[in-house]
Amino acid sequence: MIAVMMAFMTSGVRAAPFAAIVVDARSGEVLHAQNADTRLHPASLTKMMTLYIVFEAIEHGEIGLDDYVTVSKKAAAEPPSKLGLRPGQKIKLRHLIRGAAVKSANDAATALAEAVGGSEAAFARRMNRTAKALGMTRTTFRNAHGLTEEGHLSTARDMTTLGRHLFYDYPQYYNLFSRQTADAGGRTVSNTNRRFLASYRGADGIKTGYTRAAGFNLVASAERGSERIIATVFGGTSTAVRNAKVAELLDFGFRKAPTRVAVRKPQRPVYVAEASTGTAIPGTAAKTIRVSMQIKASPRPARRPGAEPAVQPPAALLAAVTESVENALEAAQVELAASASAATTPQPPQPPAAAMPTVTPRPRPEHMQVAAVANAAPAPKPAVRSAPAETGQEIVTRLSSSGGRYWGINVGRYGSQYKAEQVLLQTALQELGTLDSALRKVVQGPRGFEAHFIGMTEDEAALACRRLQSHGTECMTIGPRS
Repeated sequence: MIAVMMAFMTSGVRAAPFAAIVVDARSGEVLHAQNADTRLHPASLTKMMTLYIVFEAIEHGEIGLDDYVTVSKKAAAEPPSKLGLRPGQKIKLRHLIRGAAVKSANDAATALAEAVGGSEAAFARRMNRTAKALGMTRTTFRNAHGLTEEGHLSTARDMTTLGRHLFYDYPQYYNLFSRQTADAGGRTVSNTNRRFLASYRGADGIKTGYTRAAGFNLVASAERGSERIIATVFGGTSTAVRNAKVAELLDFGFRKAPTRVAVRKPQRPVYVAEASTGTAIPGTAAKTIRVSMQIKASPRPARRPGAEPAVQPPAALLAAVTESVENALEAAQVELAASASAATTPQPPQPPAAAMPTVTPRPRPEHMQVAAVANAAPAPKPAVRSAPAETGQEIVTRLSSSGGRYWGINVGRYGSQYKAEQVLLQTALQELGTLDSALRKVVQGPRGFEAHFIGMTEDEAALACRRLQSHGTECMTIGPRS
């Protein structure tokens, strides 16, 4: 311990304010703290929050791992450390995540922020809301990468809290932080924490950070047996000195922590949907949907003041209509029964085919459907009986309600069912006039989830598409299928 502190004092590099904390990750118990609540520059520890929000967005269908992100000029211009992204370049989200988590690339972090938030400023606001929800009470973010900016500050305690949430809230992604190397879109990058990962037994993350103002920072997590310890250091004077201090703190944590302790996972924050309705455009604010309430009941609207009450048909008329429907059904059932009886009764010999008169079947109107009424319940619509034909009568119990509504529209393909349903709802609200009576349907295909509106006529589908396309919304009509 003395040797490490002497290294801090004798190093040629001006020492940034020093802070440290050690926590039992299983219970959250603080085992040691030094200046743990002092607001300091977090540097690239910031990317832990950037990645936390990206993981949250993936989990809730805001964006997909294999979605392509278009790199903006702003993202490409970020100073090192960086992947070397070019303006206009398209790169998969998963590769940006690896670049930010493993190499600590600033251009990747900004591209992630713009892809999820629409702009880095909007994303930073979400970072601050998330930090508050996680209990990070002394943290303020100004950007997604951690480069020094006025007011961009955090504490050792808050960053340890964030590291613990990363481990417990998104365990499926936590392995990223222990990778020595990773493929970041055709380029292999090395972990900025590889020396510590290789030298300390049980270490598996989490994130390094360095700027001139911050010094050398590290949030480290290690597991030995059933014990997991997280140690955080702010203000190291070099990578070697910082790593030595973190190793010493972890050793202290493993000695002090009990072997057996009840695991108390941190409470995850309540998710608030905040996703762009289309592909996020870097540099522009994304539209948001906020879910603030649930509909508990759907009361019937009250009658307008002064409106006359609905006029009820006379009881005699209702009885007559009901009787007509019942009579029609009864007649149909009698005829079907007679046909079935005739089919089982031996028939007299039929004359030769040449002697049989040729009868051309009368075409059935397209808007009429023949109903099977053997076990049918009373139909809600009046029965319709067609005119007698040469070969008998045709019984039709109802008119088709389809009205030619075999058409629909497609408003895009998405990476998750949640995203497709979200777009359908947003589009329906945008175009109530033409889509009010259409049904929303998500169809899963080999390439994703198709968002459809169905149950439309050809003219309605064409009109809806024209109106949506005039607003810049992707749309394609879908014809009836055979």
